[in-house]
Amino acid sequence: MEYTLSNQNIKIPKMIYGTAWKKDKTAQLVKEAILTGFRGIDTACQPRHYQENLVGKGIQEAMKEGLKREDLYIQTKFTPIDGQDKNNMPYLENDSISTQVEKSFETSKKNLKTNYIDTYILHSPVFPGSKLLNVWNTMSNFKKSNEVGQLGISNCYDLDVLKYLYEKVEVKPAILQNRFYSQTMYDTELRAWCKEKGIIYESFWSLTANPHILESELFSNLTIKYNKSAASIFYRFLNQIDIIPLNGTTSKNHMIEDLKIFNFSLEKEDIEAINSMVK
Repeated sequence: MEYTLSNQNIKIPKMIYGTAWKKDKTAQLVKEAILTGFRGIDTACQPRHYQENLVGKGIQEAMKEGLKREDLYIQTKFTPIDGQDKNNMPYLENDSISTQVEKSFETSKKNLKTNYIDTYILHSPVFPGSKLLNVWNTMSNFKKSNEVGQLGISNCYDLDVLKYLYEKVEVKPAILQNRFYSQTMYDTELRAWCKEKGIIYESFWSLTANPHILESELFSNLTIKYNKSAASIFYRFLNQIDIIPLNGTTSKNHMIEDLKIFNFSLEKEDIEAINSMVK
């Protein structure tokens, strides 16, 4: 596994295992991912799409094989009420927004059986700006108490919103995690600004949203040239343009294959050719 250092000096694996929609298979898949070689795990305190308690169980099972907590990078999220199933939330609907964040964070620590979260992510922006700052400042308290290494934001596709947040807060975002797809022009402008500020861009839906790229003639030729799958080539491309992809495979064979991306590099002209497809 290769790693990169964030602007908060946190070591982050260059591929992270994503745990959304794994349901009752979550614990087994998380354990399998870690034992296969993944060292980063992404989840959320959002029972609607994640079984965060089973993520914690999978981590505990994997750690029985000799791993320590410090061997793993764990990131989870505070999901605002609009993203929750109101019949199954980690907080009450009438709680203040800061109390919602605090309750969600305590639930995450309990679910994941840890007192330290490497990255705590706001699952999506909240509005108006004063509410966004209230949420962020509450999250910042967890960093100040050394319960969190750094903060991030997800599903933020408006550069003005990200700039507003960055300029207004003391604890700057270290991570932006977005869907990587053509509808947002692959966040070209956002990614350039993040690079300027030392904010790491994480991608999700990297394969699912891009069959037109993976099935293209270019990729057909590249699979022959490198003797790698289209998925492996795309993941390696993302790494080489400083993107950390989330990987949500449920196949052990794919886990093994995808982790082999660190054994080869794409040539400059091939990176440029693929880059021309994601602008």
